[in-house]
Amino acid sequence: MAIATARETQQPIVDERVTRLVDNIQQVIFGKEEVVKLCVTALLARGHILIEDVPGMGKTTLAQGLARSIEGTFHRIQFTSDMLPSDIIGVSILNQRTSDFEFRQGPIFANVVLADEINRTPPKTQSALLEAMSEFQVSIDGLSRQLPDPFIVLATQNPIEYEGTYTLPESQLDRFMLRVEMGYPGDEDELHIMRRRDPKVALEQLKPAISSKDVVDLQRLTGKILVEESVARYMLAIVQATRDSEFVQLGASPRSSVSFFEACQARALVEGRDFVTPDDVRQMAIPILSHRILVKSRDGNPIASARARSRIIHEALKLVPVPE
Repeated sequence: MAIATARETQQPIVDERVTRLVDNIQQVIFGKEEVVKLCVTALLARGHILIEDVPGMGKTTLAQGLARSIEGTFHRIQFTSDMLPSDIIGVSILNQRTSDFEFRQGPIFANVVLADEINRTPPKTQSALLEAMSEFQVSIDGLSRQLPDPFIVLATQNPIEYEGTYTLPESQLDRFMLRVEMGYPGDEDELHIMRRRDPKVALEQLKPAISSKDVVDLQRLTGKILVEESVARYMLAIVQATRDSEFVQLGASPRSSVSFFEACQARALVEGRDFVTPDDVRQMAIPILSHRILVKSRDGNPIASARARSRIIHEALKLVPVPE
């Protein structure tokens, strides 16, 4: 169907693979359709997710459900204060029989990697993820090794408990396409979770909805989603509004603009369209931009309040006119 026809009739162009993927993950994550859609959006846009929420919200189940749904490999890395970069990337070990060094892959070599409590490890170890998240490869002993395709990192951090943690540097935060909060489930969903008790059984019974090759195909399709000039300029105006705000010490970077553009394309595909609308832009603004700005406090010192950062994006959305 041509793009012009789709816009004239306003009929959705649904890729059944995306619908199956979203529905499949929701078999183990109840009442969190928007969170699941954001997760799939990041996957299709080849981005990574920072999940900030208290323990027990289902972050691990979400990551495992995603991996099983795309028939991919899954590794969970529990970050600690004594962890080394080699614990993530891998290490070369001398084979005494051949006198050659053999590379033993670390847990970063998986389709879906859960970096649990990433802020509990020192910056040196945190930085081991930078190349992997940006270049989809790791370098060790002077050699670059490609990571599996598709590849996505879901990192978690507890926004309440800061004792014994290390603040993520701006360069690390900027590598995450989306920031997501799981939030508490509704009453009926929580009752269902209580009766289910152990999510392992549901995860073990979860069948793949699509293959990893399907994900790669959908990622290519995402790049072909139409973004009209007025909508692209709308995104840029929102990004620039974060830089011009008197309450912002550090505005969103050009990398944020690229992530914004790609995430909106992926969101349109998730919603069954082959073109981006201003509503897609408004839905993605806070998840994309809120963790990429540094807000000033009254005395001029930066603060890390997620609520304050989200409020800045809300104000930017009010100020920037929506294209017709």
